[in-house]
Amino acid sequence: MEYLALLFSFLFLIFESTIRIITLALPASVINFCYTKSRTLFNFFSSRKYTTVSSSKQEKDIVAHVRKADGFIEICEIWNKGDWIIEEHVVQTGDGYLLGLHRLRKKSEGENRNNRCRDSEGGDGGRKVVYLHHGLLMNSEVWVCLLEKERCLPFVLVEMGFDVWLGNNRGNKYSKKSIHHPSSTPKFWDFSMDEFAFHDVPDSINYILSTSKRNSLSYIGFSQGTAQAFATLSIHPDLNEKVDVLIALAPAMSPEGLSNPVVDALMKTSPNIMFLFFGRRSILGSTTFWQSILYPPIFVRVIDVALKLLFDWSGANISLPQKIAAYSKLYSFTSVKSVVHWFQIIRNKSFQMYDDDIQSPITTFAGKGFYKVAKFPTRNITTPITLVYGGNDSLVDINVMLRELPGHTVAKEVEHYEHLDFLWAKDVHKLVFPHVLEALGAYSAGGDKETTSETCPELASSSNAQPSSSPTKNPAAHPVGKCDGLPSYSDDERDASSSAAGTHGALPLPFSRSNSPAEPLAIGDPILGPSGDIVDPLAPSSGRVVSPEPTRVITPIRITNPQPNPRRSGSVSSADSTSRSLIGPAGIALGAGRPSTAGVSTGVVVKDSSGDRRKKREHNVGSVVTGLAQRSSAGAKHQQDGL
Repeated sequence: MEYLALLFSFLFLIFESTIRIITLALPASVINFCYTKSRTLFNFFSSRKYTTVSSSKQEKDIVAHVRKADGFIEICEIWNKGDWIIEEHVVQTGDGYLLGLHRLRKKSEGENRNNRCRDSEGGDGGRKVVYLHHGLLMNSEVWVCLLEKERCLPFVLVEMGFDVWLGNNRGNKYSKKSIHHPSSTPKFWDFSMDEFAFHDVPDSINYILSTSKRNSLSYIGFSQGTAQAFATLSIHPDLNEKVDVLIALAPAMSPEGLSNPVVDALMKTSPNIMFLFFGRRSILGSTTFWQSILYPPIFVRVIDVALKLLFDWSGANISLPQKIAAYSKLYSFTSVKSVVHWFQIIRNKSFQMYDDDIQSPITTFAGKGFYKVAKFPTRNITTPITLVYGGNDSLVDINVMLRELPGHTVAKEVEHYEHLDFLWAKDVHKLVFPHVLEALGAYSAGGDKETTSETCPELASSSNAQPSSSPTKNPAAHPVGKCDGLPSYSDDERDASSSAAGTHGALPLPFSRSNSPAEPLAIGDPILGPSGDIVDPLAPSSGRVVSPEPTRVITPIRITNPQPNPRRSGSVSSADSTSRSLIGPAGIALGAGRPSTAGVSTGVVVKDSSGDRRKKREHNVGSVVTGLAQRSSAGAKHQQDGL
């Protein structure tokens, strides 16, 4: 059966290549005719939930703007009211690759695009730095291609005053250049996750800290972006001092495997078979071609079917308009070798480095006793780790992950979430963002929570504050949480794009998929439930009115927390003699930082700098040891007096 699966895969690739060549030879008029007819037939025969025939003009506009945006900056400018500065940077890795970095920061008072008066010492006005990294076959655009401003994590963070950076792996849309090899040669694509861990992530972090003139940053990763962080921190001990917290969304380390027989057969084969099928350059390069000529709802349907077959994901938590906008940004280039690396990890059930000698005669005839691939020593990580994973995510085996990660790791489960939901789900801002903000408030260095709260009052006011309202909205016309009305594309999208006259400013009409209000919260408090008031998501934060209340300062407390059932409670932490848990408001569990080398629990001082925290720990440990010594000597003296 495995040989049949491989044969079927090979024939399918030949068939797909043949169809692509024929399509490229057709004139544009024939392609447009087929496109129009396929749209008509799809809308006629498909179920209504897969089509966009009931879309409103307003919904078509926002999807058209996001989908047609050429790049990261163009997407951000859709929502930018002149309050943000959007920058592009290039960092050269140690082995010569040029990586694109994107930066979002809020303008300082009196600052504009032509006169960027920055703090000469802080470099970024003293803002705390957050670094976001994407997953496999993605780029930085996946973080911002959402249809509501309040559901976009980078926009929420920049409104709160963070200095937000977004990274890109070598080979993708923004990093397709090297000083040694052109991207048309196999040498350029000769990289796996080893190179991401040894060069891309650490070099990007060092560049960000140097540019922003900060000592540390907070890392937020998605999928492979979390695996790259685990690998990087495990082999660069000094980097643990530069990353104050690692927040892993839909974390990936050693997946259980895939049930699809074709993929299972590919995982068990030699890398030479994979290289025979896909070549030695980028994998699935034809995806961009089919994406450009297929009617978008058809393309979405094809992707959904593929995700269902490969990973058993339904995609029910992501709306069709969001899929149409985001799936166009889903694919970016990566090497075949990096996918082979993941197959090796899954097959061997080990988070290991790339196995270059898999065809060695030693492993074939003498077994594995004479050769063992080096594993990433992830238990050496001292950076606090917070995992947020989905209960329906087939790529996450949380028990295996907690065994491989250090004892201070803390995990939170969102029961019904799948993998991509952590980027684009309808309620991601309600179910995921509170965990992210809680961890940032507890661990991110260089800032005090009162400052963070004042920066974004609509996200940091107390839980009894009333959300602002917009007089242009009618709550009765658009009930909160209702998901009807789907955006269209093609001719409608071209009409919408032409109405924008080529500009990338704010949209002429506000758009909100769920018409949900701004959900104010203090860091650590649960997000409020829906209210009758509706907020225009395109309105700048300064225009929102929130009842003035003093910002609460939240200090985590250290308590002893028994080990719960990871599949039932939604909160687990790995067992370790030095593990500690912090429980913040709303019952959100947090790791307590690096375990004490003396085995004595010393607590955490959130507001102190990293140096102050280290001195505080040393002082507390010393005090405990001194107290024990004094108590021992007093007991000995008492015993001597008794004799």
